[in-house]
Amino acid sequence: MNEQGFLDFEVDGDGLAEILTEFLVRADKVLVKKLSNNDRDWARFSNKHQAGVYIPAEQREGGFFPPLEVKARSDADAAPIREAWFDTLWPQASADKRLKRSRIVHYTSKGPETHMTRLPKECFEQLSPASFLVMGRYRQDERIVYECLTIDSASDEAELLLTQLDIKPDFLIGEFEPAEVRAREQDRVLGFAEELIAAWIAGRIVEFGKSNAAMPKTEELAGLARARFLEAHGLDRLNPFEIPRPGDALREISRTIEWDLFRGFQRRERAVELVRIVLGDEPRDMTMAEIIRRLIDELPRIDALMLSASQQRKSRAGYSYEHHIEAMLTGGNIPFEKQVVIEAKKRPDFILPSLAFVSSGREVAATGLILSAKTTLRERWKQVEREKGERRLYLATVDENIAGNAILDMAGIGVQLVIPESLMDAKETEYAGHPNVLTFRRFCDEVLSPNLHFWA
Repeated sequence: MNEQGFLDFEVDGDGLAEILTEFLVRADKVLVKKLSNNDRDWARFSNKHQAGVYIPAEQREGGFFPPLEVKARSDADAAPIREAWFDTLWPQASADKRLKRSRIVHYTSKGPETHMTRLPKECFEQLSPASFLVMGRYRQDERIVYECLTIDSASDEAELLLTQLDIKPDFLIGEFEPAEVRAREQDRVLGFAEELIAAWIAGRIVEFGKSNAAMPKTEELAGLARARFLEAHGLDRLNPFEIPRPGDALREISRTIEWDLFRGFQRRERAVELVRIVLGDEPRDMTMAEIIRRLIDELPRIDALMLSASQQRKSRAGYSYEHHIEAMLTGGNIPFEKQVVIEAKKRPDFILPSLAFVSSGREVAATGLILSAKTTLRERWKQVEREKGERRLYLATVDENIAGNAILDMAGIGVQLVIPESLMDAKETEYAGHPNVLTFRRFCDEVLSPNLHFWA
């Protein structure tokens, strides 16, 4: 405890994941906001007018924050200023800045605009686009404390946050009661748990796992997700020329529908594996002491199981995105070759229309292109430079957290980014205004469509 009576924290590396996990257990209510560029820029640039984080009226008046009161002013005719002051705790900040007296203020002369101010700048100035502010409210002694974390969208902790609270890709701001979220998750597995217990008692857990909890192959799972999308939208194929916002369609399929399917399969698969590690495959009477001893003895295998679950999510995401791109090219009758080995063992995701065409030396060969697909970029976008050569290269992604300087770097090596339509002008991304960024809609209409007659 520090001298004010608040908990002390040390945050580095894996420590943030642990703090976030404990934070979601401790808080009775949590507010999460995906930060807009303005929510970060006040900490990064000195010429910005917004100071702090914008809070919509719904959250301002929803009961999470203390009630606002009218500030006393010397000018009785001036438009009222409504405000509330409250203690905030920032575990990631320097020791002397961890405890802040923060303020939420509503200048009524500016309409509904409200901001939370008096925040530690260091917690915001290095964040990637579309990062998160997470505020947990809980009681400590006789006072209400608001514990605050900033979660970089490019970090593993962002994935942990999204998974723990079941946050969807198009999320912007919302309040959660973590206990309710955990209860919903328990309800999802309750029926399966009963079946799993019965299978173990019957000595059939191995067969049960194979028939009820086996993860589909990546291509099969991607196909299930597309089928759900097509059915929901009344479509018979994934034709980008017939879908108004093809990039958003790809994002919905890969980041929402397939993700939900994947989590369901993985939940069951890991449950079976965990039971087999702790209890074995053959039923027998076990005391609680024996179960606890098995849990302790098998901790290395359990840790490996949890680690493999995270790695499985990341490795499958990229491959499935390629499958969805392939389905969209096929649905639009766009000729392509996939994973063709070109010079020096380079293997781009797609060559349009074919390697023979782009290597023919004819004048029309310049209409061909390389299309690379990466769900998330981080530093991996640099890998595509060696695939490019003298050819046009387009890099398709659904990633929100690419900083403007990285986009400029891509422009410097001739990489054109292709993104979902909703991300182009989103206040949380830095894509707008860059000439080397285009939406899937523009990519189809301005790059693919004009050249299809050359590729036939």
